[in-house]
Amino acid sequence: MMQPKRSRFKSIENTGFSTSNNTEGGRLTNKDGSINLHKTGIPFWRRTSLYHLLLRMKRWKFFLSVFLFYTVMNILFASVYLIIGIENLKGIHDDKNLLNNFQQAFFFSSQTLTTVGYGHISPVSLGANIVASLESFIGILSFALVTGLLYGRFTRPKAYIMFSRNLLVAPHKGQRAIMVRLATYKDNHLTDVEAQVTLSMYTGVDDKKVRQFFGLPLEIKKINSLALSWTLVHLIDEESPLYGVSYEDMRDADLEFLYHIKGFDDHFSNTVQQRTSYVFSEIAYGAKFTPAFHRSGDSTTTILELDRLSEYKDVELPDVEKSAINP
Repeated sequence: MMQPKRSRFKSIENTGFSTSNNTEGGRLTNKDGSINLHKTGIPFWRRTSLYHLLLRMKRWKFFLSVFLFYTVMNILFASVYLIIGIENLKGIHDDKNLLNNFQQAFFFSSQTLTTVGYGHISPVSLGANIVASLESFIGILSFALVTGLLYGRFTRPKAYIMFSRNLLVAPHKGQRAIMVRLATYKDNHLTDVEAQVTLSMYTGVDDKKVRQFFGLPLEIKKINSLALSWTLVHLIDEESPLYGVSYEDMRDADLEFLYHIKGFDDHFSNTVQQRTSYVFSEIAYGAKFTPAFHRSGDSTTTILELDRLSEYKDVELPDVEKSAINP
């Protein structure tokens, strides 16, 4: 059973995550920063915010949802027009073919829903006018909501931070260090950028295997401007909970490193943040990042190669000290 290192590094008790290894499934935080959690116990419509769901879903899913909503609404109203009678729509040629009549009703519905109204087809009975009025009202509300969602998705503050694919255990100042590299991949500029790192690991407490959390100090935890790449470094010295921990110890402890980055975006004039995490399978043990930026050919600017942000080379590590996590 593993025992936690006794040092000034005290475990964090208020992380919001469970400490029991019997209640968790997989990593705590996904690579995109979302929490690896599924909630149950109340109806779906109570635990789901449609607004947040539409704002955060992938772009292709959002446009597909809008298209499906538009298509379903037109199919629904076209069916209603057929039920009340195609003869109540002036301009439709009734050739007694259900498919052709439905097609004409469908396109009349799309013109009404979008309030285009070409005028080729128009309702003539009271029932058809009531349905067309209701449809145009729904169309106005729907497209107003879609416009608002498009604006919200377009203007929603986002950090646009790219993290290295792997977390490195690298030599640093004659010892070992935990390193992760990051950079912004858009034209946005972040200032007053602050980083926090939390280590999650299983240890033995009172003959039980429990998950403990430790805040890891960084050599530089805050910078004025994130213009180039930034390598976050936690030195594994005598005060680190990872002091003396070997590769095998890391594997047995089921480590997960939780990264939280926060900064001020000049373009949005707002504070933005982004999270990610690294599990044991994403650790490169005995590696060092290679340079990702260089001077331009005419020496007038600096070039940051984002496709090289995760590149590293294998290196020798200093000997591991006596393990602070003992079986």
